[in-house]
Amino acid sequence: QVQLVESGGGLVQPGGSLRLSCAASGFTLDYYAVGWFRQAPGKEREGVLCIGASNSSTYYADSVKDRFTISRDNAKNTVYLQMNNLKPEDAAVYYCAAPELSFCPTVYEYEYWGQGTQVTVSS
Repeated sequence: QVQLVESGGGLVQPGGSLRLSCAASGFTLDYYAVGWFRQAPGKEREGVLCIGASNSSTYYADSVKDRFTISRDNAKNTVYLQMNNLKPEDAAVYYCAAPELSFCPTVYEYEYWGQGTQVTVSS
């Protein structure tokens, strides 16, 4: 059974950093792209960033360029989202997801989803 589990969320002050983790089980992440999405209260879910099996990155959200990066550790079957210089508007539930593809697709093509981890940015 495919399962994705996010962790690493929490409360951080504006300008701070967090690293989210997405641990996979039931399949090997090596061959698949993994994306991060977020949903703030009252807003639609939006794509943030994706990493392909070849380690190429695709930004879905321009607002996070130069602040967020994505990486993967295939030995741990885990993908990370490093978030720096966090802003109040980054507060949301963050989800990782995987398509049955090795490259980063459109945000509509993700098959498997985690349960999410809350990120709160507040002083």
